Amino acid sequence: MEVNIREIKGNWDLGYSLDKHTLSSTPTGYNEQGHMQFDTVRPAAGEALFQLKYRSDFTQAAIIANQMHTSFSPYFSSAGLVIPMPPSKQRPRQPVIEIARELARLMNRPCYENLLVKTAVTPPMKDIASREEKVNTLINAFTVTDQLPDGLYNVLLVDDLYDTGSSLEAATQVLRGYNKIQHIYVATVTRKSNA
Repeated sequence: MEVNIREIKGNWDLGYSLDKHTLSSTPTGYNEQGHMQFDTVRPAAGEALFQLKYRSDFTQAAIIANQMHTSFSPYFSSAGLVIPMPPSKQRPRQPVIEIARELARLMNRPCYENLLVKTAVTPPMKDIASREEKVNTLINAFTVTDQLPDGLYNVLLVDDLYDTGSSLEAATQVLRGYNKIQHIYVATVTRKSNA
Protein backbone atom coordinates (compact mmCIF):
# COMPACT_ATOMS: atom_id res chain seq x y z
CA MET A 1 0.00 0.00 0.00
CA GLU A 2 1.35 3.39 -0.97
CA VAL A 3 0.82 5.96 1.80
CA ASN A 4 1.50 9.61 2.53
CA ILE A 5 2.05 9.70 6.30
CA ARG A 6 1.81 12.96 8.14
CA GLU A 7 2.26 14.00 11.74
CA ILE A 8 -0.94 15.06 13.46
CA LYS A 9 -0.72 17.55 16.31
CA GLY A 10 -2.72 17.55 19.51
CA ASN A 11 -2.40 17.20 23.28
CA TRP A 12 -0.83 13.74 22.83
CA ASP A 13 2.95 13.24 22.80
CA LEU A 14 3.24 12.15 19.16
CA GLY A 15 0.73 11.27 16.46
CA TYR A 16 0.73 10.10 12.85
CA SER A 17 -1.83 9.39 10.14
CA LEU A 18 -1.31 7.05 7.17
CA ASP A 19 -2.96 9.15 4.46
CA LYS A 20 -5.80 11.45 3.46
CA HIS A 21 -9.33 10.12 3.81
CA THR A 22 -10.34 11.14 0.28
CA LEU A 23 -8.58 12.76 -2.67
CA SER A 24 -11.69 14.11 -4.38
CA SER A 25 -15.46 13.76 -4.28
CA THR A 26 -17.51 14.95 -7.26
CA PRO A 27 -21.34 15.11 -7.21
CA THR A 28 -22.84 12.93 -9.97
CA GLY A 29 -26.56 13.58 -9.45
CA TYR A 30 -29.47 12.39 -7.35
CA ASN A 31 -30.58 8.79 -7.00
CA GLU A 32 -34.21 7.53 -6.98
CA GLN A 33 -34.56 8.42 -3.26
CA GLY A 34 -33.42 12.02 -3.87
CA HIS A 35 -29.98 11.57 -2.30
CA MET A 36 -26.96 13.17 -3.96
CA GLN A 37 -24.46 10.61 -5.27
CA PHE A 38 -20.72 11.18 -5.48
CA ASP A 39 -17.79 9.85 -7.44
CA THR A 40 -15.20 9.62 -4.65
CA VAL A 41 -11.51 8.99 -5.24
CA ARG A 42 -9.61 7.67 -2.23
CA PRO A 43 -5.97 6.82 -1.60
CA ALA A 44 -5.25 3.15 -0.82
CA ALA A 45 -5.60 3.59 2.97
CA GLY A 46 -8.86 5.53 2.54
CA GLU A 47 -10.28 2.87 0.23
CA ALA A 48 -9.27 0.06 2.60
CA LEU A 49 -10.97 1.88 5.49
CA PHE A 50 -14.09 2.52 3.39
CA GLN A 51 -14.31 -1.17 2.47
CA LEU A 52 -13.84 -2.17 6.12
CA LYS A 53 -16.35 0.27 7.64
CA TYR A 54 -19.04 0.50 5.00
CA ARG A 55 -18.77 -2.78 3.07
CA SER A 56 -17.95 -4.99 6.11
CA ASP A 57 -14.81 -6.34 4.42
CA PHE A 58 -12.96 -7.33 7.58
CA THR A 59 -9.99 -8.65 5.60
CA GLN A 60 -9.04 -4.96 5.29
CA ALA A 61 -8.34 -4.72 9.05
CA ALA A 62 -5.19 -6.85 8.73
CA ILE A 63 -4.06 -4.94 5.61
CA ILE A 64 -4.49 -1.59 7.39
CA ALA A 65 -2.84 -2.81 10.61
CA ASN A 66 0.10 -4.20 8.66
CA GLN A 67 0.61 -0.85 6.92
CA MET A 68 0.32 1.03 10.21
CA HIS A 69 2.91 -1.30 11.74
CA THR A 70 5.27 -0.83 8.79
CA SER A 71 4.86 2.96 8.65
CA PHE A 72 4.70 3.79 12.36
CA SER A 73 6.99 1.26 14.10
CA PRO A 74 9.95 3.66 14.26
CA TYR A 75 7.81 6.26 16.06
CA PHE A 76 5.92 4.11 18.54
CA SER A 77 8.41 1.40 19.54
CA SER A 78 8.23 2.44 23.22
CA ALA A 79 4.45 1.90 23.40
CA GLY A 80 3.76 -0.90 25.85
CA LEU A 81 0.13 -1.42 24.90
CA VAL A 82 -2.49 -0.53 22.31
CA ILE A 83 -5.87 1.07 23.04
CA PRO A 84 -8.61 1.39 20.40
CA MET A 85 -10.58 4.61 20.37
CA PRO A 86 -14.09 3.92 21.71
CA PRO A 87 -16.39 3.64 18.67
CA SER A 88 -18.94 6.40 18.12
CA LYS A 89 -21.45 4.07 16.45
CA GLN A 90 -22.60 0.64 17.63
CA ARG A 91 -21.81 -2.18 15.19
CA PRO A 92 -21.74 -5.97 15.61
CA ARG A 93 -17.98 -5.84 14.83
CA GLN A 94 -16.07 -2.64 15.41
CA PRO A 95 -13.57 -1.74 12.66
CA VAL A 96 -11.34 0.31 14.99
CA ILE A 97 -11.12 -2.55 17.49
CA GLU A 98 -10.29 -5.04 14.72
CA ILE A 99 -7.46 -2.77 13.48
CA ALA A 100 -6.14 -2.20 17.03
CA ARG A 101 -6.17 -5.93 17.83
CA GLU A 102 -4.20 -6.79 14.72
CA LEU A 103 -1.77 -3.90 15.18
CA ALA A 104 -1.16 -4.97 18.80
CA ARG A 105 -0.51 -8.53 17.61
CA LEU A 106 2.03 -7.29 15.04
CA MET A 107 3.71 -5.11 17.67
CA ASN A 108 3.71 -8.02 20.13
CA ARG A 109 1.86 -5.84 22.67
CA PRO A 110 -1.41 -6.33 24.55
CA CYS A 111 -4.55 -4.64 23.27
CA TYR A 112 -6.74 -3.23 26.04
CA GLU A 113 -10.15 -2.93 24.38
CA ASN A 114 -12.02 -1.77 27.49
CA LEU A 115 -9.46 0.43 29.22
CA LEU A 116 -10.99 3.56 27.65
CA VAL A 117 -14.76 3.27 27.32
CA LYS A 118 -17.56 5.57 26.25
CA THR A 119 -20.09 5.55 29.09
CA ALA A 120 -22.47 8.26 27.88
CA VAL A 121 -24.39 8.85 24.69
CA THR A 122 -23.31 12.06 22.96
CA PRO A 123 -25.01 14.07 20.26
CA PRO A 124 -23.42 13.85 16.80
CA MET A 125 -20.28 15.99 16.85
CA LYS A 126 -21.36 17.72 13.64
CA ASP A 127 -24.27 19.19 15.65
CA ILE A 128 -21.93 20.83 18.19
CA ALA A 129 -20.61 24.18 17.01
CA SER A 130 -17.37 24.83 18.87
CA ARG A 131 -14.33 22.61 19.11
CA GLU A 132 -14.04 23.32 22.85
CA GLU A 133 -17.64 22.23 23.40
CA LYS A 134 -17.00 19.02 21.43
CA VAL A 135 -13.95 18.18 23.55
CA ASN A 136 -15.81 18.90 26.81
CA THR A 137 -18.82 16.84 25.75
CA LEU A 138 -16.55 13.88 24.94
CA ILE A 139 -14.41 14.22 28.08
CA ASN A 140 -17.58 13.70 30.12
CA ALA A 141 -18.49 10.67 27.99
CA PHE A 142 -15.18 8.76 28.38
CA THR A 143 -14.10 6.71 31.39
CA VAL A 144 -10.90 4.83 32.17
CA THR A 145 -11.25 1.41 33.80
CA ASP A 146 -8.30 0.48 35.99
CA GLN A 147 -7.08 -2.67 34.20
CA LEU A 148 -3.32 -2.19 34.09
CA PRO A 149 -0.88 -3.84 36.47
CA ASP A 150 1.07 -1.39 38.62
CA GLY A 151 3.66 0.57 36.67
CA LEU A 152 3.95 3.38 34.15
CA TYR A 153 3.00 2.69 30.53
CA ASN A 154 3.37 4.39 27.19
CA VAL A 155 0.20 3.75 25.18
CA LEU A 156 -0.72 3.84 21.51
CA LEU A 157 -4.26 5.10 20.92
CA VAL A 158 -5.62 3.88 17.56
CA ASP A 159 -8.42 5.58 15.63
CA ASP A 160 -9.72 5.27 12.10
CA LEU A 161 -10.15 8.93 11.11
CA TYR A 162 -8.56 12.18 12.27
CA ASP A 163 -10.92 15.05 11.48
CA THR A 164 -10.91 17.95 13.95
CA GLY A 165 -9.04 15.97 16.60
CA SER A 166 -11.75 16.65 19.21
CA SER A 167 -12.39 13.01 20.12
CA LEU A 168 -8.68 12.14 20.27
CA GLU A 169 -7.97 15.22 22.40
CA ALA A 170 -10.80 14.32 24.80
CA ALA A 171 -9.57 10.71 25.01
CA THR A 172 -5.99 11.87 25.61
CA GLN A 173 -7.10 14.23 28.37
CA VAL A 174 -9.04 11.45 30.11
CA LEU A 175 -6.12 9.00 29.73
CA ARG A 176 -3.73 11.60 31.21
CA GLY A 177 -5.81 11.45 34.39
CA TYR A 178 -4.93 7.74 34.79
CA ASN A 179 -1.85 7.48 36.99
CA LYS A 180 -0.47 4.39 35.19
CA ILE A 181 -0.06 6.13 31.83
CA GLN A 182 3.04 8.13 30.98
CA HIS A 183 3.23 8.94 27.24
CA ILE A 184 0.29 8.85 24.84
CA TYR A 185 0.85 8.25 21.13
CA VAL A 186 -1.85 8.43 18.47
CA ALA A 187 -2.10 6.55 15.16
CA THR A 188 -4.94 7.00 12.68
CA VAL A 189 -5.64 5.33 9.37
CA THR A 190 -6.77 8.48 7.56
CA ARG A 191 -7.14 12.21 8.04
CA LYS A 192 -9.57 14.69 6.54
CA SER A 193 -8.00 16.86 3.85
CA ASN A 194 -8.38 20.03 5.88
CA ALA A 195 -7.00 18.44 9.08
